[in-house]
Amino acid sequence: MSFYVTTAIPYVNAAPHLGHALELVQADVLARHRRLRGQRVRFLTGTDENALKNVTAAAAAGVDVAAFVTANADRFAALRPVLDLSFDDFIRTAADARHRRGVETLWRRTAANGDFYQRDYQGLYCQGCEQFYEPSEGCAEHDAPLEVVTESNWFFRLSAYTGRVLAALESGEVRVEPAAKRNEVLAFVRAGLQDISVSRPAARAGGWGIPVPGDPSQVVYVWWDALANYVTALDDPDLYRDWWQDAAERVHVIGKGIVRFHAVYWIALLLSAGLPLPTTIFVHEYLTVDGAKLSKSAGNAVDPGDLAARFGGDALRWWLLREVAPLGDTDFTEERLRQRYHQDLANGVGNLVNRTVSLVRRFRSGVVTGSTVKDTGLSSAVDRALAGFDFRAATEVLCAAVAGGNRLVETTRPWELAKQGRDAELDVVLGELVALCREVSRELAPFLPSGASRLAVRLGSGDRVGTPDPVFPRLA
Repeated sequence: MSFYVTTAIPYVNAAPHLGHALELVQADVLARHRRLRGQRVRFLTGTDENALKNVTAAAAAGVDVAAFVTANADRFAALRPVLDLSFDDFIRTAADARHRRGVETLWRRTAANGDFYQRDYQGLYCQGCEQFYEPSEGCAEHDAPLEVVTESNWFFRLSAYTGRVLAALESGEVRVEPAAKRNEVLAFVRAGLQDISVSRPAARAGGWGIPVPGDPSQVVYVWWDALANYVTALDDPDLYRDWWQDAAERVHVIGKGIVRFHAVYWIALLLSAGLPLPTTIFVHEYLTVDGAKLSKSAGNAVDPGDLAARFGGDALRWWLLREVAPLGDTDFTEERLRQRYHQDLANGVGNLVNRTVSLVRRFRSGVVTGSTVKDTGLSSAVDRALAGFDFRAATEVLCAAVAGGNRLVETTRPWELAKQGRDAELDVVLGELVALCREVSRELAPFLPSGASRLAVRLGSGDRVGTPDPVFPRLA
């Protein structure tokens, strides 16, 4: 069973913010969890570099476009140690030769299928989204007014795929989660799909982007280009077969603002090219600060690197997984991050492990006897939560197990059992506590890989525990 998980690739017109960290951490948990269960996993992320907004940002900064996008792409790649990420591949759409080759191949396949035509077009364009909008729509993502753009473009016959896209969504061939997002996509498709522009004049792009095969006066539209990364990254025939063609699951993790591109346009592109479809599109909500969406232009783009440096990667990852709601935007504050860390990690699992190890060392010189491993149902409960992409529910399961361990300590009072000479009972209690803590530590690993590793050192292995020491010290 192979599991291929990807994030959306962000524009590199500015530095990464906390919203990017959310998506990366969610995808990382899915990848680590499947690896923990023994599955073969490939985790892809990267950067979207062929956008007009990157060209505009580079010009505003007075920097060469290639140098500008490389510098910002490096900042996204540098999130790996900051967020404790485990991605297997990082694709850069402007720098990777494999991407250009793949985009050209997809374009030619679609062209051979008769799904492109060229015409003059005038429409309302949002540079923030890199998308044309109907006059009745407007852009819900950006405050800037839409720009009237007149140009000659290549168009894709999206309308011809209305029925097949709808069938893929209605049948569950392509699963969209949560259900509310699926319903939004279905309503959009059922209203009828319009053909879309899939190229831009090379002159308007300053020559930046991938030239349309056979027409160097045009460059491939950034969204057609960017969506292709999920397969262009699999440039080797064996990689493509293992991770796209024959993969048991092909999962895209994306934000709610780009659902239409992934659940409609991408599906139609693949159908036209005769390639397999993704199996699942998981859509997360946005993070806000004081009720406003995180935005580089608004100046409220919280820096994940700064947060990790001040509070630690464990605290940041845990807040993103424990606090962010499956539906509805979630407001971020440093105080909420601090409180969640102290409640669940410092005073929760960290305290339980520390007191368990201390009890075993105090009363049994660090040796565990009478250990009984019970079926707590913890792993299956985590599996169920993550099968539904509910990270809050999965972390709640772990917290409930920790609370159960603390109740066991309080109800059995091991120090009293030792004082009364009830050695057999004491051994059973200490064995249960160690077994529970070790299981929690294992199941915590996809969520907090570094923290879980430190817990495992404290808990030891076999019949020996390590030395007590706070794994999650209190934050200043």
